[in-house]
Amino acid sequence: MKRGLLLVILLMCVNVVLAQGDDVPKGKAIINVFGNFHTGFGAENDNRGFSMDRSYFGYQYDMGNGLSFKAVMDVGKSSDVGDLQRIAYIKNAQVSWKHNRLTLNGGLISTTSFKEQESFWGYRYMKMVLQDYYKFASSADLGLSVAYKFADWVSGDAIVVNGSGYKKLQVNDGLLYGVGFTFKPVKGLTLRLYGSLNEGEEDGDKDIGVYALFAGYKHEKFSLGAEYNLMQNANNVADADLAGVSFYTTVKLGGKVNAFARYDNLWSKDDWNAAKDEATYMAGVEIRPCKYVKIAPNFRYHDLKSSELKNRSYLYVSCYFGF
Repeated sequence: MKRGLLLVILLMCVNVVLAQGDDVPKGKAIINVFGNFHTGFGAENDNRGFSMDRSYFGYQYDMGNGLSFKAVMDVGKSSDVGDLQRIAYIKNAQVSWKHNRLTLNGGLISTTSFKEQESFWGYRYMKMVLQDYYKFASSADLGLSVAYKFADWVSGDAIVVNGSGYKKLQVNDGLLYGVGFTFKPVKGLTLRLYGSLNEGEEDGDKDIGVYALFAGYKHEKFSLGAEYNLMQNANNVADADLAGVSFYTTVKLGGKVNAFARYDNLWSKDDWNAAKDEATYMAGVEIRPCKYVKIAPNFRYHDLKSSELKNRSYLYVSCYFGF
């Protein structure tokens, strides 16, 4: 009910502003398909095959006067059904308004927790950034966000959303509040600070805090990125803290070929998450045969911190199609 009422109000606002606009409307389709072929080694020798990880289908419409609407459907795997099945979710149904240095978003919106890192990493179709991969935060949620560019080198943003993500309808109390600042003091350098508080939904739940630091540098020939992430009271449990670092780099080899590498390290306070704590290594090359296609052979190694589990190695050929 809350979702439906909010979307109706947003669409009414769209109609009012559109009726007053003089700019020429324009739109574009959104299609992104992520797939791969993978094969494991050693303990994972039998884990091989083709996979379609995720597909996004949507449409973005710019209506003039800084107003735009975006709707995106997410089709992907779910732990609730068999691996051969797929579930479709509405990932985005948002209205955005930009005026000078101000941007407002409302509806089922993209969140701001790791958006800068994801854009900098640039290989979402192969692997999500650390916060997304280990579920520190969701990439979309129902609510409102605002961003303001104070100067060419500094901007700030704030967000208020349900805190349950776009795959689960929140039925209890509690909201997520987040604030971030992005600095670009010199050409090519990006610094990002972010913090959020996700209120517990039920009596006895601890509030979840997520904090992130990011630094990245882009040159015409290479890029370097580093981030530190901390989640306090994971799953609303007191002192169930998780922390992780991620380092990644891309080197342009010329033409339409890039080489990349990445290192992640996830650990938990007092080893409460020892069965899932790990360090991962990833390296490969990306080939872009045309504007809409990317192919990336890459190797991945998972160094599991539990002595009861075996380390895992994989060879992937990741593929992307989209525009």
